[in-house]
Amino acid sequence: MNDNTPSPFKLNPKGPATLPTNVWAIGGGKGGIGKSFISSSLAICLTKMGKSVTLIDLDLGSANLHTVLGVKIPPQTLSDFISGRAQSLNQVSAPTEIPGLQFISGFNDALNIADIDRDNKARLIHGIRQIQTPYVILDLGAGTSENTLDFFLSADQKVVAVTPEPTSIENAYRFMKSSFYRKLRLAESELGLQSLIESAMDSRNQLGIRSPADLVRYVSQHNPEAGQRFQERIGDFQLQLLLNQVRTRQDIELGHSMKSVCRKYFGIDANYLGYIDHDNAVWQSLRKRRPLVIEYPYSSIVGQFLQITKNLLNPQALRAVI
Repeated sequence: MNDNTPSPFKLNPKGPATLPTNVWAIGGGKGGIGKSFISSSLAICLTKMGKSVTLIDLDLGSANLHTVLGVKIPPQTLSDFISGRAQSLNQVSAPTEIPGLQFISGFNDALNIADIDRDNKARLIHGIRQIQTPYVILDLGAGTSENTLDFFLSADQKVVAVTPEPTSIENAYRFMKSSFYRKLRLAESELGLQSLIESAMDSRNQLGIRSPADLVRYVSQHNPEAGQRFQERIGDFQLQLLLNQVRTRQDIELGHSMKSVCRKYFGIDANYLGYIDHDNAVWQSLRKRRPLVIEYPYSSIVGQFLQITKNLLNPQALRAVI
């Protein structure tokens, strides 16, 4: 990335004034951990609370959120916005049968949509803030590509989904670490830390920096003024942990363990939002192409999602869950 290039998150100050949009992003690094299931369930729970929501499939190149929702692919999708055929995301937003829920499909016929350039990415992030619903939920793709991380970092609520399996846990930590360093890369020109961050991202560096927390300490020790500015720039980097497909009490406790590791490893607090039980109703509803929250409204999972939604709506009041 060109160090002199402005951040893609800086909105045009001359753009139209709109009411604040609260953006939630669901990430996690690994595929198959239920991000689309979680995104759609949270969106529907918000509508049950009387909120208007736009759900966006940002798994560019492998979009399938329409299947989880049980809806047809809308006539216009993100492809139309990125190609310029649509001037705003509101134009490609389609109503669903669920009152209060709008849907923007990522389904595309363009082979290179997953590799959108920086200008289009910035336009997309800006466009998300112009959507005419108070809540927007981003269903992100797997992996730690630059685009996925930038979409994640642009959100107000950054939810990391994880299942109690070694590969998912490992990928979740990698996703969190990559997100942290990506945030630093976006600020590195202003802070003058380009070379240091490059070195820190090399796990075999000679500076003794093995984690983001080590990097913060190193900067503060060697340049207190830069360390203070560094702390200010990363002060809003807070994660929300959500466990999916829980089967045992030990699985539930994993959330508390990951929260502790985040504090030690990143030097920041992470909220443990709660957990979602493993339930055969999930795949049964998917087979029927019906959202679980709609197909099985009295399931215990629905109650869990409603509580997690309340936690996200009021993160300041969130305390240790379970």
